[in-house]
Parts: sequence; C-alpha cells; structure tokens
Amino acid sequence: MEREVLFTGVGGQGVQIASKVLATAAIDEGRQVMLVPRYGGGMRGGMTNAEITIGDQALRALPVATSAWSAYVMDPSYWSTISPNLADGAVVVVNASLFHQPVDVVGARVFEVAASDVAAELGSPMSAGFVLLGAFVALTALVQVDGAVDAMRQLVPSYRTQHLEANERAIRAGALLLPAGGAPAWERDVAVAS
Repeated sequence: MEREVLFTGVGGQGVQIASKVLATAAIDEGRQVMLVPRYGGGMRGGMTNAEITIGDQALRALPVATSAWSAYVMDPSYWSTISPNLADGAVVVVNASLFHQPVDVVGARVFEVAASDVAAELGSPMSAGFVLLGAFVALTALVQVDGAVDAMRQLVPSYRTQHLEANERAIRAGALLLPAGGAPAWERDVAVAS
C-alpha cells in the first residue's frame, strides 16, 4: 500500500523541514519513502511544495502524484498548485489561521488547525509548520508522533538546536488538536500508531 502527501506553503513557513521530518520518521519506522521538494525562485515568500510517497513495499519509479491521498496546507497562496492532484475524498489538513477558502476537492475530508495561532500561543510563532505536522501525523497515524519528534531532532541543524524544545512542544501540541487516528493511512495498524 502507498500513501501520498502533498505539502504546500510559502517559503519560510517550515514546509520543507516538515516534509523531511515526515519522510525521515517513515523511513525510521521501516517504510519505503520518496520525497520530491519543489520551490519557486525565491526561498522566503515564494512557492514551496513537496511531495512524499510512503509505502510498505518497494516504490515504483519517481512519482508524480496525480491522485494523492492527502495534503498538508500551511498557506492558501499556492493551494492551486496541488489541489488538482488530490484524489476525491482526500484528507486535507489546513492551517486555519491563514486558509479561509473552500477546498475544491470532491468529497475532501478537511481538518482545520489554527497552527499559526497555536504556535504564537506557545511562544514560538516560527514553529507553526510543526504544529500542523503534529496534527497531520496524529490524525493519519502515517507515522507515530514520537517518530516525528525523533526525526525533527535528527534534522534540525546544529546551529538551530536552541529551537529543538519549542519544535517538540509544537509537534506534541498539534497532535492533540485532531482526533488520533481519525483519518488513518494504514487501516490495519492504526491502533499501534496512535
């Protein structure tokens, strides 16, 4: 079985690190993973998307998801770059602090998380991407929350270690905002991942 996740946002919101954390956690849990980052010309303020395919067996050739199972949406600015590639009934987790438009995907299961507001309340506004990731991970059980925290700790560069605790708080706070296993990726082992 394979599951695809499309990420979108604006450069500087943590979309790329969030996608790498999810990919790393899935690898650490024994899954097969392909990650394709996509950026616009500018780093901050420009388009930043990523596509992850996670499977329990060897993956086919480099994917271009045209019917993805889910989406992680930090900002509406580049929503149109991924929405046509979502399957009917896709799981869509949006940053409700910024995303205020209809999700134009047939039968989409939309879950709203005020990630930017929660991050500000935690005293770490730059960790909003991790709040949304924690919510996405808990909801889908695609990987375990502890696995996401461990992967984040592996990936944060040495010159940013002062943010590790805030990032962990953000992931764990996000995980409490949506029902654990409410939209499970892996039907057969959701109880283990919750």
